[in-house]
Amino acid sequence: MSDYIVSARKYRPDSFESLIGQDNIARTLSNSIRRGQLAHAYLFCGPRGVGKTTTARIFAKMINCANPGEDMEPCGKCESCVSFQEGRSYCIHELDAASNNSVEDIKTLMEQVQVPPQVGKYSVYIIDEVHMLSQAAFNAFLKTLEEPPAHAIFILATTEKHKILPTILSRCQTYDFNRIGIPDMVRNLRGIAQKEGVKIDDESLHVIASKADGAMRDALTIFDQTVAFCGTDVKYEDVIRNLNVLDHEYSFKLVDHFLAGNYGGAFLILDEILSKGFNALHFVASLSTHLRNLVVAGTGGLEPLLELPDSLKKRYAEQASRCPRQFLFEALAITTSCETGYKAAVNPRLHIEFALMKLSYLMGKPSDSAGAGNAPSSASLRDPVRANAPEGASPAPPKEEAPAPAPARQRRPLKGSSLSMSALMEEKKEQEEAPQVAQSQVLPDDEAVLAKWKELSGQYSAKPRLQSMLSSGNIRISEESGVKQVEFFVTNEAQRQWVEEKMLRELETRLRELVNCAKVNVVVSVTPVEETAKVPYMPEEKAKDLMEKNPEVRAFVADMGLDTK
Repeated sequence: MSDYIVSARKYRPDSFESLIGQDNIARTLSNSIRRGQLAHAYLFCGPRGVGKTTTARIFAKMINCANPGEDMEPCGKCESCVSFQEGRSYCIHELDAASNNSVEDIKTLMEQVQVPPQVGKYSVYIIDEVHMLSQAAFNAFLKTLEEPPAHAIFILATTEKHKILPTILSRCQTYDFNRIGIPDMVRNLRGIAQKEGVKIDDESLHVIASKADGAMRDALTIFDQTVAFCGTDVKYEDVIRNLNVLDHEYSFKLVDHFLAGNYGGAFLILDEILSKGFNALHFVASLSTHLRNLVVAGTGGLEPLLELPDSLKKRYAEQASRCPRQFLFEALAITTSCETGYKAAVNPRLHIEFALMKLSYLMGKPSDSAGAGNAPSSASLRDPVRANAPEGASPAPPKEEAPAPAPARQRRPLKGSSLSMSALMEEKKEQEEAPQVAQSQVLPDDEAVLAKWKELSGQYSAKPRLQSMLSSGNIRISEESGVKQVEFFVTNEAQRQWVEEKMLRELETRLRELVNCAKVNVVVSVTPVEETAKVPYMPEEKAKDLMEKNPEVRAFVADMGLDTK
């Protein structure tokens, strides 16, 4: 039988110095041992594979070492250290609460707690996945956890801190373990690869570290899987194929197509990716991540946010220099919107292809190899008059127009068969930047508002139904918090809903323009219906009404025992 040991076990840290990514916790525990300030209960919580159980074992080994070093590292030579390394230590007891979560299991553990250690000063009890204990087991554990024997130390480890009872949390020193950063993972994997004689580049190591999602144990497992697939000479192409990871090259090519307006090339890349079996939603998420990295790479001072090898950082910086900031922001808006609507799309592929088309039109240079000759140029879309002028002829100067009293922008004429996305966005931007008439901040008086309201109703002669509502309805004007509120009433709830959904915003805008004040709001309400007095009709109702109005009659009915029903 082979003596092969997986890397997660073979290279498991055996001292705080070799612990990865948890420097603060290692320093705190070392100082507590050095100063003799040991608690009787600890809670280690955090994601899987970040070193909770490993830290508990190192801590248990250190507190029982007979000859610790200057940095409080275990000597590895005393009986306690040797028995720990050989797996025969009677000072360290581990319990898997996932499979031993009953009251009987905890009672058995409590009996063991009373036995003092044979070697060393302390008996350490490591309870893994402690959140799996039953409610009764937690209650049985409480008293011992609060007042254990002097030689007993409990270390509880869990991935789900929120499931631990507050009474347990209050009795423990809590240490929160963080996910291990990609640089720390890459550094550790590089050292292990050198020890194992495996040749692997930094880009492959970054792919493995990213796939592990902050868990060092997962990274080592993926590393073993990769070596088993590729051998001792690991290539980047083999790594991404084995781990089913999208190559960065796809994203770089896609952005180049977007900048050139080549949606056909983007379609072909999508088809290639889907034909290889990749999830379409993961493709969009990968593209969003790439665009985010371009934003970071193109912004000075954000280089630490790119957890990538130096070769990729240079490529991102080069492509980011060719991408306008506005393009990146709008592209991110498109991809994130595509991710949001993907699951609700009837045709998911068409949903993504439409997003790719919009991305290709952001720069205003649509390119189609099949019909490029018929496609209008970006210049013609921006200036159709010049585009349609004869070659060599000078365009006629535009006629001067008298200035209008209130500047209002007219839509440009649409000449040609299509309009680029950039032209539409440019037009929208011009509309937003068009000068607006400044409105006064002084509130008008009620008489002025009533007069302008009559003028407003006259503007809707083409809509008799609405004009009738505005002219015949009651008006109530009030002022609150420096805002004039105009409330007009309609006859029923259906009319109120129609006005609110279709016309309220327009009415409010027009009224503000008429009174020349922005602090005027319009509200629509239903005319309250007055309640009519209820007239008694049935004999029972008449008798009840008579008794309520005449105490003598009510007393007579009670004395005689009469039935009014």
